[in-house]
Amino acid sequence: MPERWLARCYLPALLVDLRTPAPSGELSMNRHREALGATRTLLTAHCTVTRRALLHTAGGIAFASCCPGGAVFAETFTRRIPQAPSARVIVDNDLGGDPDGLVALAHQLLTPKTKTVLITTTALDPRSGKARAAAAREVAQELMRRLEIEPAPPVEVGAETPATGASPAAKAIVSEAMRDDPLPLFLTCGGPLTNVAAALLLAPKIAQRMTLVWIGGGAYPHGGWEYNLAMDVDAARHVIEHTDVPLWQVPQSTYRLMEYSIAEMTADLRPISPFTEWLYDRFTSPPDFIKLGGTWPLGDSPLVLVTALSTESSSYVNRAARRIEADLHYGAEIPGRSVRVFESVDARLVFADFLALLRLHANKGVSSVSPPLQRGDQSRSS
Repeated sequence: MPERWLARCYLPALLVDLRTPAPSGELSMNRHREALGATRTLLTAHCTVTRRALLHTAGGIAFASCCPGGAVFAETFTRRIPQAPSARVIVDNDLGGDPDGLVALAHQLLTPKTKTVLITTTALDPRSGKARAAAAREVAQELMRRLEIEPAPPVEVGAETPATGASPAAKAIVSEAMRDDPLPLFLTCGGPLTNVAAALLLAPKIAQRMTLVWIGGGAYPHGGWEYNLAMDVDAARHVIEHTDVPLWQVPQSTYRLMEYSIAEMTADLRPISPFTEWLYDRFTSPPDFIKLGGTWPLGDSPLVLVTALSTESSSYVNRAARRIEADLHYGAEIPGRSVRVFESVDARLVFADFLALLRLHANKGVSSVSPPLQRGDQSRSS
């Protein structure tokens, strides 16, 4: 096995430690000696070490020590696997509540495979006494400021109570859906379907101009109580029973598979950047009635998985759509109406992609994080 290949193979692992400055701000000689010793040990396990091979590796380590913050990783290659947006996305969510919505929003903004063109907010259960849709707008804007998203997509506020009036959010959804663009449009909803139903009532023809992806509804075939469905069951009934908008559904039994270890969140997510410290802090004050185990379910992340990454490693079936009964169970089939129901989702893929994008962004390894909006997109107020 060529010595130079081995040096290139082992060097990144050594740099993971070396990229962190010592308390004095400079790498100590002891850490250099330890790294060089580890390099020699690894290389001698496979081949005879030559002066040339060792110097090749040592030179890389010395170069890394001159690049604070690990900038070496962001700039050591110029050729990249091509990635371009394949769809537009409207993000609709109750962003003032469970922070899993903020995780999904940050991920959607960072991925190069979709263009986030609009964010719309919904309120939480009014009995919770917590965030209103207007407050959720402020949270979304703060997230984009901290993530340095430029230009930032507009954020519009939905109805503060379960209603189907022509809110700013509903009007903005209609405007984006009716805009001519070669990229297909996904409307992703991680909360109640309030804004979606309002937009479809305002302009029914937009049903044929987008695909709705919804985190909500009970497990098939019976259904039952589920938070996003229960918060505005009339809106869900209108969307499912009275429109023909293409619907991809991630029901409760599936989004509960998106468990993320709190230890991983603390060790892997929080240390990446000032932004991830802020994001992590959103999880540190859960409501008193929530008794956490060793995980936090990031149930909104499938929205990014199926719109920006892949549906191939998840599984879904096309089912006949069903009416929603008074007790929130599924009722009779709706003739001619079908729903794509995801039965499993690839949690490993979506979590790993999110962490990688956060690291690249922290090191400025992504030249354009959220693809620029097309001319005219910023005419909507934010």
